Amino acid sequence: MAKKTAVRRRKRVAAKSVGLSAPETAHVDDRDTRALAEHIVNDGGAALAVYREPFGGTPAVLAALPIDRVEPTPFQRDPSEPHVKRLMTVVETLGRFLDPIIVVRRDGKMPGGVQGTPPLYWTPNGNHRLQAMRKLGAQTIVALVVPDADVAYKILALNTEKAHNLKEKSLETIRMLRALADERAGATERELAFEFDQAPFLTLGAAYEQRPRLSGGAYNSLLRRIDDFLDEKLPRALKERTRRAERILAIDNEVTAIVDKLKKRGFTSPYLRPFVVARINPIRFSKSTEFDFDEVLDRMEKSAAKFNVDRVKQEEVVRAGGGPVDEGE
Repeated sequence: MAKKTAVRRRKRVAAKSVGLSAPETAHVDDRDTRALAEHIVNDGGAALAVYREPFGGTPAVLAALPIDRVEPTPFQRDPSEPHVKRLMTVVETLGRFLDPIIVVRRDGKMPGGVQGTPPLYWTPNGNHRLQAMRKLGAQTIVALVVPDADVAYKILALNTEKAHNLKEKSLETIRMLRALADERAGATERELAFEFDQAPFLTLGAAYEQRPRLSGGAYNSLLRRIDDFLDEKLPRALKERTRRAERILAIDNEVTAIVDKLKKRGFTSPYLRPFVVARINPIRFSKSTEFDFDEVLDRMEKSAAKFNVDRVKQEEVVRAGGGPVDEGE
């Protein structure tokens, strides 16, 4: 059942009342962080500085790392070649690399439990900069090495390079669930709500894996009302996400058939699919905040089966157009 989200108001804070002063950031009394700095040196890198970040006071290491020891987290989106080329041009023009990436040290343990691999650094937010530097032939990349390995799963919150579209967010999130289902099988999906950001990303991600050209944006507003984080352990939650994705794809098959019929009648609007999805959405006018996922989709399937294309008017599609659907395909 979807739950109503409480609105939290941000508390006002006095200016310069939070975190550390500039001199305080230099004082680090943390054995684990000092050990991390030593590991970086042993891995062929250089620990340039150990410090505490100024907001939360948590320790970090500014380091120069061999570029071949750094990889993107395996569950994040594929890099955008145009964006990589733009970054290459900027770095070449400036003659400087000034934007360190964030990394965590994997300490020889890779997903799936493979042991004995060389220490590898994962970046959850620096893949485009990493690929640009590699293509420029760089030997080294500067990074903020965070001792907390869980930062690798804060990918959606950390990524500031290039805005994710719906497809990228969804695919990254379902890949993250697959990785975490192995590493933290005892955790529930709801316990990792921050990492996953929004429950519909998980369902749509599983659907995109099966149908890369799915117009997920047509279903996103519906899913945001009926899809919630699960109180299931991650392996079971993954199976449930696959099942929910299959239900969405089954409805999408019906929607595709309706759209094809409308096209044969001469309709050419790019908003045909969102229009049809809206028309068969049984809760679009409902003010309720709690719905059963399967019950809503059952009603959608029945609406799709009864859809009469002969009753659709061109002006209705035009009025329903609105802004472009965020897809990114």
